[in-house]
Parts: sequence; structure tokens; C-alpha cells
Amino acid sequence: MKRVIGAAFIAISVVGAGACVSSAAYTSRVEAANPGSDGQRLAINGHDVNVLTAGTAGPPVLMIHGASANAREFSWTLAPRLSGDYRVLMADRPGHGYSQRFEGADRLGAQAAQMAGVLDQLAPGEKAVIVGHSFGGAVALRLALDRPDRVKGLVLLAPVTHDWGGGGQAWYNGLSARPLVGPVFTQIVPTVGPQQVKAGITDVFSPAPVPDRYFEKSGIGLLFRPPAFRANAQDVRGLRAELAAQSPRYPELEVPIVVFSGSLDTVIKPNLHVGQLKKQVPVDLVILPNEGHMPHHAHGADVADAIRRLATDTESR
Repeated sequence: MKRVIGAAFIAISVVGAGACVSSAAYTSRVEAANPGSDGQRLAINGHDVNVLTAGTAGPPVLMIHGASANAREFSWTLAPRLSGDYRVLMADRPGHGYSQRFEGADRLGAQAAQMAGVLDQLAPGEKAVIVGHSFGGAVALRLALDRPDRVKGLVLLAPVTHDWGGGGQAWYNGLSARPLVGPVFTQIVPTVGPQQVKAGITDVFSPAPVPDRYFEKSGIGLLFRPPAFRANAQDVRGLRAELAAQSPRYPELEVPIVVFSGSLDTVIKPNLHVGQLKKQVPVDLVILPNEGHMPHHAHGADVADAIRRLATDTESR
């Protein structure tokens, strides 16, 4: 029996070592294709935050990406529509893109604090329009709750706002988030993850078409670096509990809120999120027919117009 156990341990070790070498090679390739030097590193609360910027003058707009993504999600979609008149700040959430992960970074309050720090350093003394997509919508709401002094208005894109009551959790996120198994499991993710997600992207956009070269332009490959994949899994795994604690505070919000929601979104159920949010606080809801979970692509012009409207609005609720 000892020989069997020993042989099994050796086999697992060999496979694990091979996976580590493969994941290291993958990380090197994907970071070369999506270099961290494209962004600006800020030291916030003792941890680095990576920020992509566009535009040099005008009111600030901070954009917060969703799960499985990074700041590049906005760099070729919304930023070009706004950079002529606004300072667009696109931040990687902790552990995503090139922002540093830290203990407790899965908490919405911790992520909002990092986003607030971006504004404190790059737009001191100014209020910004905050744009949040999906998971980023939850962070944007928390930022408005915890630091209303930095927020002029919210534009939420298919936001996740409330505890949805269970389900919708992929098995690999649960496995990746585990303390002991997760670091080992995520070493094999680079070998299978990219091809799997390319097939799944269609479902995220459906019924809208997937933009040409979306995977490459948004730097989705950065997700499959083992630490980033684990960070994403931890975020998703803890989100329900975080939202259950956060959502009772929404009546505190005193900023204008615009929500873009796809009528055929299959990633989330809008009635469980924006439907509940509307019961707690006034919302300007834009329902998009024949749209899925990525409204800022096909409807980027409408989203940009909403951002401009909030940025120039002199009234507040």
C-alpha cells in the first residue's frame, strides 16, 4: 500500500510540475500580448492598482469591469467614444489584469476602496461618473455608498446587485476558490480554459453577435493565468453573501442612476437585480430589446450619451 501511495504521489507531482511549467509559459505569452506597461500603476492602500487611461481633459469617468474580464474591456468600446471630452479611467479590479490581489480582496468594500483610491489620486477633489459592468456594477454601487464624495452618477451595465438565491455558479469556480485544491487546479487552467471560454463567449453576447476579435481586444487571455483565475473564482464564490449584506443599504444612494439591461440576458436575471434595485431607489432603466449581457458593445453610443448626460448634469437627487 505504501508503494502504491508513493507511486501515486510521484505521478501527481510530475503532472503538477508539468502543469506549472506549461502555465508559466502561457503566462509569459499572454502578458507579452497584453503588456502591463499599457497601464499606470498606483499604490493604493498598500497595494498596486493598474489603470488604463484615455483622454487628457474634461470631467473624470471611472469604468469598472465585470467578472472574468479586465480594464481592456472598455479600452476599445466606450473609451474611444469619450476620450475627446473626458478623462476616462479604466481600472483593473484586485487580482485582475495587472492589479495586485490581497487578503480580503473578494469583499466589495475592499474593491470599492481601491477604486476610490484611483479617483483620489487621478481626479482629486472631483466627482466622477462611475460605469460598472456586471460584477463591476456591484462595486460601483458600493463605491457610491462608501464614498459619495467621489461619485456624480452611476451608469450600470447589466449589473449584479442582489443575492439571487443560488445557482449560476460554475463548478470550476468552486474548485478554484478552495484553499488547498485551488492553487493546484488552476495550474492546468491555461491548457484548456482559453478554448473553452472562446466557445462560451457566444452565450454571453447572445442574441447579439460577438464583435470581431473580442477575445484578443479585451485581453481575455489574462484571465487564465493561475492567480487571476483563482481571484476571479473567489470573487464570484463570495458575491451572493456580499450582495446580501450590501443591498439593504441602497436606499442611502443619492446620485442619479442609469441602468442598461438586455431583455434577453441569460447570464443574470434582470428582474432579480435591477428589478429589486428599482424598488429601493429611483433608476432610469433602459431596456434593450434583443440584447444579452454585453450592452456596451452594440449600444455603446447610447451608453456614452448617458455618461455625458450625467457628467454635465448640474442637478442632483
